[in-house]
Amino acid sequence: MDLFDSDDDTCSVSSFFSMRSERPRMDEVHVHKDLMLDQSLDALYEKRSSTREKALASIVEAFKSDMQHEFLQKNFATLLHQCLHCIKKGSTKESSLASHVIGLLALTVGLGDQAQEILEESVTLLSQALKSGREALKINSILECLAVITFVGGANAEQTERSMQIIWQMIHPKLVSNVVATKPSADVITTVVSSWAFLLTTVDRYTLGPKILQETVTYLSTLLENNDRSVRIAAGEALALLFEMGTLEKFDAEAKGSDNGSVEEGSVSEEALIKMHKLISKVTNQFRDLAAEAGGKGCAKKDLNTQRSLFKDLVEFLEGGVAPETSTKVGGASIQTSTWCQMIQLNYLKHFLGGGFIKHMQENEFLHDVFSFTPKKIRGHSTKSDEELVCF
Repeated sequence: MDLFDSDDDTCSVSSFFSMRSERPRMDEVHVHKDLMLDQSLDALYEKRSSTREKALASIVEAFKSDMQHEFLQKNFATLLHQCLHCIKKGSTKESSLASHVIGLLALTVGLGDQAQEILEESVTLLSQALKSGREALKINSILECLAVITFVGGANAEQTERSMQIIWQMIHPKLVSNVVATKPSADVITTVVSSWAFLLTTVDRYTLGPKILQETVTYLSTLLENNDRSVRIAAGEALALLFEMGTLEKFDAEAKGSDNGSVEEGSVSEEALIKMHKLISKVTNQFRDLAAEAGGKGCAKKDLNTQRSLFKDLVEFLEGGVAPETSTKVGGASIQTSTWCQMIQLNYLKHFLGGGFIKHMQENEFLHDVFSFTPKKIRGHSTKSDEELVCF
């Protein structure tokens, strides 16, 4: 029986969301939160979409505000499969919220069998939902979900590359005769490029073959000319990561190997090498232009300053090989970044967690491992000094 087509509309959790209007005592808070999660999970079986949306929103907030390990010990599989059902059958808002829950679920369970189960149970459905989706809200949420669950649950390079391909095809689809490609919005392009770059931080430089690398750099170069500033910024960060990973040095090495006969499959011709160097020169000039771009009519000053700062850092990186350093305060400690890889990982997860970022950085052991971060304890314990992030 399809849960969303049930004739039983007599049961609703609306009374639960309006009950207990009195402020709970401190010793009741934990029990109250557990009850809310249980009731919200039950509400995912309801016929009314608005009820399910409200329940999913409540679950999102619960997983952002606390580490729900006890709840997941009992309800992991049920929550995962109900969220997948909401993505498949629900409204745009419902699919978006359910995607967010699944991403939070992966971050909460961390490395291990459960994270791998989330990825393998979800990837096919998420891929299908992306192909059939039209609304930017739904598409962006699914893209971010796929990126996060792959970041946590991808046990090997093949799984990560599979997700990267699914994401990339949203803006650079393979040509299929019976499919008419629709032009993605700037918002979707930004999410695709950011999500793809986020996963690129987890693979080695040999993942992208010479042909794919050249096509990717060429496409990202065209995005630097996009009218939308967020697209230009995302493309710039992705290019910075490619440069930092040494993929272009690999390109040169394969060209030399091709000349002396040591490289056979995937070798680079001299013509391709010349073309790539011209492309890099073009990208460098684009970086310089964007770093000095003048503000125009209707231009948000904050966004313009963000762009100028980023591309100024990119120019300095290409010229000197040093990435910008950042510091993010978490309680009494700070997360430091000194590479593009680290910065991209941190910014992506910070965006995904939103208001739950500080809580998760303080208590989420998976994130502690990813960023080599030890939070400062409230009483007695000091944090490590000069902490640095490492690419995970």
